[in-house]
This record gives sequence, structure tokens and C-alpha cells, in this order.
Amino acid sequence: MRDSMSGHRARLAAVVLIMMASGAAAAWELTKKGTVVSYDRRSLMVDGRREIFFSGSIHYPRSPPDMWPDLIAKAKEGGLNVIESYVFWNIHEPEKGVLNFEGRYDMVKFFKMIQDNDMYAVVRIGPFIQAEWNHGGLPYWLREVPDIVFRTNNEPFKTHMEKFVNLIVKKLKDANLFASQGGPIILAQIENEYQHLEAAFKEEGTKYINWAAKMAQATNTGVPWIMCKQTKAPGEVIPTCNGRNCGDTWPGPVNKTKPLLWTENWTAQYRVFGDPPSQRSAEDIAFAVARFFSVGGTMTNYYMYHGGTNFGRTAAAFVMPKYYDEAPLDEFGLYKEPKWGHLRDLHQALKLCKKALLWGTMSTQPLGKQFEARVFEIKDQNVCVAFLSNHNTKDDVTLTFRGQPYFVPRHSISILADCKTVVFSTQHVNSQHNQRTFHFADQTVQNNVWQMYDEEEIPKFKQAKIRTRKAEELYNLTKDKTDYVWYTTSFKLESDDMPFRRDTRPVLEVNSHGHASVAFVNNAFVGCGHGTKMNKAFMLQKPMDLKKGVNHIAVLASTLGMMDSGAYLEHREAGIDRVQITGLNAGTLDLTNNGWGHIVGLGGEQKEIYTEKGMGSVAWKPAVKDKPLSWYKRNFDMPSGDDPVVLDLSPMGKGMMFVNGEGIGRYWISYKHALGRPSQQLYHVPRSFLREKNNVLVLFEEEGGNPEAIMILTVKRDNICTFISEKNPAHIKSWQREDSQITARAGGDLKPQATLTCPPKKVIQQVVFASFGNPQGICGNYTAGSCHTPRAHEVAAKACVGQRTCTLPVSADAYGGDLKCPGTTATLAVQAKCSKRAPGAPAAAAQ
Repeated sequence: MRDSMSGHRARLAAVVLIMMASGAAAAWELTKKGTVVSYDRRSLMVDGRREIFFSGSIHYPRSPPDMWPDLIAKAKEGGLNVIESYVFWNIHEPEKGVLNFEGRYDMVKFFKMIQDNDMYAVVRIGPFIQAEWNHGGLPYWLREVPDIVFRTNNEPFKTHMEKFVNLIVKKLKDANLFASQGGPIILAQIENEYQHLEAAFKEEGTKYINWAAKMAQATNTGVPWIMCKQTKAPGEVIPTCNGRNCGDTWPGPVNKTKPLLWTENWTAQYRVFGDPPSQRSAEDIAFAVARFFSVGGTMTNYYMYHGGTNFGRTAAAFVMPKYYDEAPLDEFGLYKEPKWGHLRDLHQALKLCKKALLWGTMSTQPLGKQFEARVFEIKDQNVCVAFLSNHNTKDDVTLTFRGQPYFVPRHSISILADCKTVVFSTQHVNSQHNQRTFHFADQTVQNNVWQMYDEEEIPKFKQAKIRTRKAEELYNLTKDKTDYVWYTTSFKLESDDMPFRRDTRPVLEVNSHGHASVAFVNNAFVGCGHGTKMNKAFMLQKPMDLKKGVNHIAVLASTLGMMDSGAYLEHREAGIDRVQITGLNAGTLDLTNNGWGHIVGLGGEQKEIYTEKGMGSVAWKPAVKDKPLSWYKRNFDMPSGDDPVVLDLSPMGKGMMFVNGEGIGRYWISYKHALGRPSQQLYHVPRSFLREKNNVLVLFEEEGGNPEAIMILTVKRDNICTFISEKNPAHIKSWQREDSQITARAGGDLKPQATLTCPPKKVIQQVVFASFGNPQGICGNYTAGSCHTPRAHEVAAKACVGQRTCTLPVSADAYGGDLKCPGTTATLAVQAKCSKRAPGAPAAAAQ
């Protein structure tokens, strides 16, 4: 039965009061009935009310569905009220007209789960998405549409794009997922980072982007549309920023009636094969977010909040399976601290400031070179918020604001929630830290029996059904169904052609458009070659032995995914190009137009020997190591417990991995980065892919490796730490807003405190390290400084051992510290080890 109008108004008033008091996701009770999402310059508005939004990217195909509830719950616990995801055309329509929305690809289930958690959602339909995803999300079959040119004023492309966008919108509408229908989706995105392509396509690009905006709006979703990195977004479409520092690098929409929204705040740097480790600190991200809100922004989206895994062949060119592992929730869905906790505290601080941020008058007060105060104030209500900024990256400073001194560390922002009280500092981390550890599983050595199957014999030209004068382009051959193509040719040499000198050998030179290749001459392995993310084209150049008479060359060329960005994506190439032999007595022999045979895919792929059904179709034999082009398999049981499972492939070379028929991803151990290590050696195997007993691991190894040395590991974050100074402000949970004013919570201690909390069902087993004074290092590797206080360990152990959570004071008095000690930073560092409580062990008494 419908509510009466008076009842509706009463509910609206109640929801508004709840909104103002709690800062929770705006008007969710109304959203269930259908909501109006609009905007002005200050923010998006839900049923006419401004709101601030903290969003996180979690892509449904990059994690199995059994992980979705935990990921979404942890995102909400971290202070987010929005989840964002792209839509992936090439998984939903891998063949023209053939649709797939099952399993990891169940988009509707994912967005409904977001709604079940009382959160909003942003759907980025694209349908070009980039996202370090294969072909930028575009299905391969689009390349074969006659006369098509991607992402410009091209009728074939626009026809198929519009059809897919309408399909997705209809699917979401049929599930009542748009906010206008009572669903969680408050924004939809069309296209993706188009501005630089618009310049490449010139007038045709401008026509296309105007068409895309009109087409999207004509779908009548009832929610605003956005375009990221599109400063002059057409019509009512909102342009948004992507980047690391949108508060400083982006002036905002040209149309001053549109809000400042940040759709991609990069929480790390995505990594490709060949990249060394990289990270972005929690402090730097917090600084960037505080800066964005200080200049009038009201929505930030963390890209990624959880990156997950590029399973199978879904990664773009050279992109690794692990994706944004440095995000607040790591590849395995575990809290990455202090990033997750520090951002949670920031969100709470900004929520305390919400009224001033959304309705206050903005002003800027310079406080010196590289220092300023940005203020939001409603004077007649005595509501005021100030952001004190220190943009100097080297020096701390004490700033005077409204007659009071404030210590502001280097490269930081202090948030004064009432223009007087510091409730958060981006550089002072109050949340705990943790360290990820990997643990040997007994299943590594239990039944560690490997078998192998040799990829079918090295092919010769006459065996190939596809024969052309010159080598064909690889993508046109594979149709993106496999990474591999055999290129074969034969040639005849006379004795006079052979090198006369014994110290001279012929050299095979194979020029390739990318990405990698393995070469054989007369069935003998010659060597490997590869390009890089930045320079995909390369030349394999290897010495070889030839013979008088007919010689055979076979090159297994492979890709590591399709390109995901740039103009004319439909024309990108891979596979071999020019081939020649140098070092012959007769000079250089050019084989480019010699006549080439092509065999698409591997024999093992065609027989699907990585599946339990297919592996019975070939004869397996005892494994030997270091043999190129080999399939390996073994059985293993699932490790006990519920910790994530990974495989350490460091003894292998390059190839693909499958577990119970599921593609885990590409591995490439032999490609070392500048620091001498592989970019990724640990590979996530979700427990939902596993059975309790008799799982089957299958690898295709291109170059040669030692499978018996592969290790099965589990992952924990049971080493927890704190590193807090007396200069830190009190924890954000010490404060609340009452009657628009900031007050201390009842019983709250306004001095800094250190809190340690173990994962669920675990307690602190021991305090590994504790020091007050000037300790140094990172979690898992702290060292005591010259002002170390031995009593710190005793105090910490007494308070924490046996507890799941403990709170420690941060003061010299508590630990017998000497504040006059030269070099002291008055800092407490503690590392503790968590573990499950032994069965029957009593819980420790509350401290």
C-alpha cells in the first residue's frame, strides 16, 4: 500500500534529521522507494540534499563472487558509502550476440549486493574502459566489422556501442538498480578518458563525444551521466578528474553549475611485467583527498580500493595478474594497513565537517610561501572548518591561524573541524600497521608428483594449413582465443652457403611486433625474446646450427594481452614481421617473403588438457625439468584453514597456469626487473576454485623450469604494529558533532593513543618489539633508537597479550621515557603477533 503524502513528508523529515546527525549514506530509506539524483556546483544531491561521497573501485570480474560480500563489507567499514565498477563488454559479449552474465560476470548480483549493504554505486559502462583490461574491454569481434574505426564518428562503431549500452542499461533497469527505481546506482559513465583521443580525431572526435553524451542521456536512467578526463563534457554530462592529485592539477568543470568529482584517485601504480615494486603511501593519498575537499570537491573514488586478480587472459598487454595489490584491500581482500585505517579515519574527519563543506562560504588565507588555510564557514550558525596546508615536502612548520599556533608536518594537511580543534592530520597516522607474511603449506610436499606432456612436435611448413608468402599478423589469426601462433618456414642451403670459419655461426634474427617468441631450428631450441610494455616490438637474435640441405625454422610467437588504450586500437599488431639469417658465407639470407606456414594455438589448448575432461586425451609421463614447451600437472589438497592460498612459481620461466580448469593467469618469472627479481612470483588461487581434496594444477611452460620446486603457501596479516608520536592528534573517534559543534565524546581521552586489533577469532600471542623514544623502521622491521626505554615491552605485553584488542598510552610517563634525550621523537613503536586462541584456553581478563 502506498504511503500517504503526509506520511511521505514525515519520513523525509526524519531521514534528513538522521542524515545531518550521522553522516550516513543520504536518504537510503527514500532510495528504496525511488530517488532523484541531481547536482549543483557544491555536490551531487540526493532528493534535493547535498552529500559527500567516499567511493571505492571493486571490479566484479577480478574477484570470485564468494569474496564480494567481504570486500563490500570491509569497504563500508572503511567509511565508504559508494562502490564503483566498470562494465566489461568483452566478457559479457565475447562473440557477437552471445551473452555471459554468469559467475564472476554476474553484474546484477554484484550491484544488488552493494544495495544490500546500504551503499550507493557508480556504474562505468564505457563501453571502452581501458582499466588495464584486455583490449580496453572491447570484444575482439568488433575489429572484424567492415569499415569500423573505434571511438570516433564512425557509424559501425556507434551502432554496436549504442546496442551494448542499451543492453546494459536495460539489464540494470530490469533489476531496478538505478536510484530512480529505488536501486543503488547514482551515477553512470559513458566513454572513458576521451579528451586526448578527441584531439587525435579532431572534428570527428568532437562529433563522436557529443553523440555519445546524447545517446547515453536518451537511455533515461534517471541518474546523471559522467565523463572522466573530459573537461568540456557535453550538455548535462558531468566531467570528472582521474589522477593522483586532482585538488591541485584539475581546475574543475568549465560549466560552473557542475560539481567537482574525482573518479580515479590512484591508490598505487598498476604494475606490468618488468616493473620493479612501487607504492603510494597512506599519508600521500590522505593529503590528496583532504586537498581535493579543501578546494570544493565532494566525491572521491579510490582506484582501486581492491584490485583483485586478472584471471586467465583478461589482462591487457604486459599487465600482471595481480592488480593494484597496494590498494587498501590487497589482492587477497586483506586489510592493507595503515592505508585502509588511515583513510577510514580521514573519512570520519570529513564527515564531521560535512555541514560546513556543503553549505559554508569558502575562503583562502595565505599563511606564507607554500602554506595556506582554506576555510568553509557558516558564520550565523557558528559552523567552521579549516584545512591548514603545508605544501613543503621537506620541512615541518608551526602555523598561526586565528591567533593560535598549529604544528603542521611537511607535505600535510591538518583538519580543524571547528576552525580550532585538530581532529586529523594527513601525515600523523593513528591507525595500526600490519605486515603480510607467506607460510609454507604441507600440501607442497604431500604427493608432490609431477607429470608432463610435451607440446606436440615442433611443426614444419608442410604441416601448416594456413600458408602465405609473408607471415600473417598474429591477432588476425588468433581472434583473441589464444596467445600463441606457430610461424614456420623451410629453406635449403648448399655447402658453399655454410660459414667457412669454425668460430663463426649463423644468427637467426626475427623481428616482431610483439610481444614474445620462442625459436627452434631443426627441432633444436634456439632461444627466447620479448618486448616490453613501452616497446613491444623487438628482435630475437640468436646463434644456431644449420646443415646442408633443407633447414626448418619454427617460431612460437605469443602475446601478453591486447593493447588497452590509444587511437586506432583496431589496427594494433603482434606477431613476427621480418626474418633473416646472418653469418652465412653467401651473406644475409632474407626469409621475410620465403613463404610461411601458420598454426594457431597449442595442441594442448585445442585438446583442453588443462581441464579434467581434456587431460585424459593425452599420455602423461614422469616430469623432467628445464624442458621448453611442456605441460606439467600435479594433484594437491586444499591447505587447511581459511587463509588465502598462493602458488610460488619462482622456479619456473614463462607460461600459463590453471587450477581445476580455471585460468589463474599468465606468469613470467624469467623476466627480471631492474632490481634483479621477477615482477610477480606469487599467484593467488581463490579458495572457491578449490576442492578439499585432489585439486589439479596444470602449467604450460614455454621456456623451461623446475615444477617440483613450486611451493603452495598461505597468506596472513597477523603481524600488527603501531607507530605513534606524542605529536599525533587524538584519534578521530574521540570527537563528535553535537548541535553543529565539535565536542569530545564522553569519557574520551584527547591524548594520542595506540590501538592494536587482531583479525577476527585471533588474539595477541606475543609482543615482538616495543620501544618508546626514537624507534625507526617499518612494521616487521623496527629497531630501537638511542632513546629506547626497556620498560616499553613490559607495559605493552601486560596490556596486550591474550587480548584481541588493546590500547596503549603514547606518553613518556607511561614508559619511563626521557623527553630531554637528544634526538627523541617521543614515539611509541610496537609489533605484536596474532594467532588463534588455543582450544579451551580462557580469554584474558579485560585490562
